[in-house]
Amino acid sequence: MNAFQTIEPPLIRIVDDEERMRESLAFMLRQEGFECAMYPSAEAFLREDSPSRPGCLLLDVQMDGMTGLELQEEMNRRGMTLPIVFLSAHGDLDMAVDTMRRGAAAFIQKTADRVRLMEAIVSAVERSSAPSKNPGEEIARWQSLTDREREVAELIAEGLLNREVGERLGGISVKTVQVHRGEVCRKLGVKGASGIAQAVRSVKRILREEK
Repeated sequence: MNAFQTIEPPLIRIVDDEERMRESLAFMLRQEGFECAMYPSAEAFLREDSPSRPGCLLLDVQMDGMTGLELQEEMNRRGMTLPIVFLSAHGDLDMAVDTMRRGAAAFIQKTADRVRLMEAIVSAVERSSAPSKNPGEEIARWQSLTDREREVAELIAEGLLNREVGERLGGISVKTVQVHRGEVCRKLGVKGASGIAQAVRSVKRILREEK
């Protein structure tokens, strides 16, 4: 069975303020059989896109108006779980680490070869197209966490490091944070900071919809 067999075919959103870059990426992706939507700004993406459709977001880091980093923050705030593949004109390790901690699927330089970029896109689309968990199960898993584990999970979802989480929670040790983090991953059935961030956003979205 094709990994992308879903009710709706995956859509690759391209958000970049350079028209030539948007057109170039779209041409390459259409050759690979993907459907694309192009947006000249983060604001246009937020206004016009349908976030429930599977796929991924190819997002430029530096743009006029809202930047790619600001868009990621806004998507996290809204509970949008669409995987993001960041595209940057400059290699910035600290920025790459930060975006990945906040749940990005990949951080790729615009000069990267086609194979590497396509691997990142396919991986992100597969993540988006995976069968979604039962909302009741997600809430049950979340409620199985202790109050302190929930605090740790929410701070990790904000992109904080273990040391920063410990400081925010009154100076608990990094070792203690690591123990709580391990329990969070086990109970939620996820791996790593990006998995925790995605689970937290998903639960918050479900809870908002139930109100």
